[in-house]
Amino acid sequence: MANNIRNFCIIAHIDHGKSTLADRLLELTGTISKRDMKHAQMLDTMELEQERGITIKLQPVRMEWNYGGENYILNLIDTPGHVDFSYEVSRSLAACEGAILIVDSTQGIEAQTLANCYMALDHNLTIVPVLNKIDLPAAEVSKRAKEIEEALGIPADEIIAVSAKEGTNVEEVLKRVVETVPPPKTDDTGETKALIFDSVYDSYKGVVTYVRVKEGSLKRGDKITMLHTRAVFDILEVGYFKPKYKPADVIACGEVGYVVTGLKTISEARVGDTLWKSDKTDLIFAKPLAGYKKVTPFVFASIFCVEGDDYPVLRDALEKLSLNDSALSYEPERSNALGHGFRCGFLGLLHLDIVQERLEREYDLNLVVTAPSVSYKAILTTGEEQAIESPSDLPDRSYLTAVKEPWVKVEILVPKEYTGAVIKLLQERRGISKGMHYLSESRVVLDYEIPLASIVVDFYDKLKSISSGYASMNYEFLDYREENLVKVDILVAGDIVPPLSMIMHKSEAYYVGSAVAKKLKELIPRTQFEIPIQAAIGVKIIARETIPAYRKDVTGYLYGGDRSRKDKLLKKQKEGKKRMKMVGRVNVPQEAFMAVLKR
Repeated sequence: MANNIRNFCIIAHIDHGKSTLADRLLELTGTISKRDMKHAQMLDTMELEQERGITIKLQPVRMEWNYGGENYILNLIDTPGHVDFSYEVSRSLAACEGAILIVDSTQGIEAQTLANCYMALDHNLTIVPVLNKIDLPAAEVSKRAKEIEEALGIPADEIIAVSAKEGTNVEEVLKRVVETVPPPKTDDTGETKALIFDSVYDSYKGVVTYVRVKEGSLKRGDKITMLHTRAVFDILEVGYFKPKYKPADVIACGEVGYVVTGLKTISEARVGDTLWKSDKTDLIFAKPLAGYKKVTPFVFASIFCVEGDDYPVLRDALEKLSLNDSALSYEPERSNALGHGFRCGFLGLLHLDIVQERLEREYDLNLVVTAPSVSYKAILTTGEEQAIESPSDLPDRSYLTAVKEPWVKVEILVPKEYTGAVIKLLQERRGISKGMHYLSESRVVLDYEIPLASIVVDFYDKLKSISSGYASMNYEFLDYREENLVKVDILVAGDIVPPLSMIMHKSEAYYVGSAVAKKLKELIPRTQFEIPIQAAIGVKIIARETIPAYRKDVTGYLYGGDRSRKDKLLKKQKEGKKRMKMVGRVNVPQEAFMAVLKR
């Protein structure tokens, strides 16, 4: 039976037609009738996915197809397209033997296409190359096929030109999958091993894991151990995706299906973990399947409610979201200006954007989200390492030997006429060039190493604007590196305002400090005494702005007479302002916090 199984996934850059092709395959194999196709992109089940046209949560489906008189089982795994979810993509690839690589014939290869293709080749998958959107007037099939041949070494005559929207040549893709993708290997070792490539929380069933069985088989009632989290449970139900859950008696070796675990939290069933059971081997000798890693958030931002009464709703909402998203971390935080909120960790900017949008839509919350920052590592004089998720966590300089920041490898694909502007942007952000090569006559790939902090706030927007929207980028985490990093504090009337503290490279401190001081000068209302606004590194002031005092005209009623009368009144006023400055308090308004925090 395993000889008639084909496990494959679809990889592509965002918006190259991945989910649309999946729809046509479902129609062609009769898995879903045309009448039941309620909307385009059947596998994008979230409203947000359909609106934005991106896949956020991967979705598997089992199709049955008769080809050449034989019945085949085709397991398709639709993968997310964005760099933030590259670990999920890698686990999906590990569950397959083949991958359909889609390239948009109007745009050609993008950065994410290259990254995902190399990842598929690392997993030794058979690549089925497809050029999509040939129905569009701007399609350049032969040019793009040549580009794929030069960049990836796939012969141009093997590339299938399709229109997923119209359904043109889609059957050819399925034929190629059946003919070229190898069937799953079946090893009979007496053990059962299955790879978790995704897990979701269902309010009725508990945690449901999506698995690919590598050895043995799984059935209801089996006692299963997770080899990494060591969680133990009895299987409550197994089945396939059609695309909704369809219970079955057993999932055999080589098949893709779901397992209802009965566990209560998704953190016990992490993506990449191994489900294991055996009658012969002891648990101590059990070897998990390769490639597992614990996903850690790199980008941090604070989330507050505009209305303080909404705090309990925000807490419940984050709790529910984290049930289905193990990469989302959150802990309570209090700010003088914004009240109670949460400090949250995300995989990247798209992840942050999606969580924010889901909170606002699904729970009807009005939120303030601060500018994203990254996590640092402080090396203390005692030699221990401390994780720093917000500038207020950074110890005093006397206890520090060094501060490390995360660096990433960035791959940018850009038309050659914009290369100079993009290189200038990368150099301004402390990027280090690692190479540059031509993908085709008109497109260049730039390889750079750059601090993650330099790209989390507005880098992508700048990149898009200087390249007229043509550049695409992909990044992956490298390591933590020791840099000349300092903590910049903002002082208003001599008092440090903790929420406005920032960690940055010393070379950027003056520019950022003076920009924040100028901004606050515009936003903090004037009072009866002058207010100094300072940016400082430790005790050293690096920038200053002064908000002048309101001044009443105390000499207005004088007419003529000696000059000393005027001086006496002005001196008296000056003394009064000095006394007022000693007891006066400055309240930084919420708008000022929001303008600076949102940077």
